[in-house]
Amino acid sequence: MTSSVNSSENSTVNSTVNSTVNSTVNSTVNSVISARGISKHYGKKPVLDGLNFEIAPGRIVGLIGPNGSGKTTTLNAILGLGDFDGDMQVLGLDPRTQRDALMNDVCFIADVAILPRWLKVKDAIAFVEGVHPRFNRAKAEQYIANTKLKPDMKVKAMSKGMVAQLHLALIMAIDAKVLVLDEPTLGLDILYRKQFYQNLLEDYFDENKSIIITTHQVEEVEHILSDVIFINEGKIVLDTSMEQLGTRFVEVSLNPESLEQAKSLSPVDQRSVFGRSIMLFDGIGKDVLCKLGDLRQPGIADIYVAMMRGAR
Repeated sequence: MTSSVNSSENSTVNSTVNSTVNSTVNSTVNSVISARGISKHYGKKPVLDGLNFEIAPGRIVGLIGPNGSGKTTTLNAILGLGDFDGDMQVLGLDPRTQRDALMNDVCFIADVAILPRWLKVKDAIAFVEGVHPRFNRAKAEQYIANTKLKPDMKVKAMSKGMVAQLHLALIMAIDAKVLVLDEPTLGLDILYRKQFYQNLLEDYFDENKSIIITTHQVEEVEHILSDVIFINEGKIVLDTSMEQLGTRFVEVSLNPESLEQAKSLSPVDQRSVFGRSIMLFDGIGKDVLCKLGDLRQPGIADIYVAMMRGAR
């Protein structure tokens, strides 16, 4: 009898262990980045507070939040640039202990204005060629040939837009599986910002690469994103695909007589425009909302502002 019970218990334990292991392995295999319980403190202040998220191959993810929300600290954790608590797997590697191997397949740009002013175009190409095993010099030179950049031109003689083009040439010539962009178009005018993202989409991205972008110009990246993660005060407040975002959130310009009924549906946000109440709803069917007023599909910036306002 005892043997039978022990056998049953062992079978249950082994089944649970195998299920857990298989779940972890499958999560790692199906995810470029897997984060579980990621936390970071500066003194007693939590900067990251138990973040959990997954990023699949072939996705472009917008990591969006106000200043001081933990965006850059999250990127640093992904890149192995700082210590943290929790489990992080990037391409199956722990960035804290396997960063050298990880950097063979990861490319990072913090800001297009960080290149030294004395650096020449040809020297930048030679440097990256010397340090990155997946750099394709011919591809970089081919891209630069279609710009106003010249091999002997120094960074100090370039406009910010031209520096962005140099950065793009270096990025797109690296066959990296993950590209991390932290405010990559900061300080650029709107023409160069749009061109930057257009080139990134057309000349770099494919189904085998994943891109993570932080930016304050939310509207300008909306059309290229496949997923969004909203972060505020070190916590994720929204993690969803753009497709789900479009079906979940609806904005209603309310008929005056529908105000109380609309409030009972727990809107995410409420504001007034020209004396008419406008509410944002999450997960309420359009068949219900259409009876309350005029419906509108909100943009990502509208949803972001509403959720940050609600968090405050």
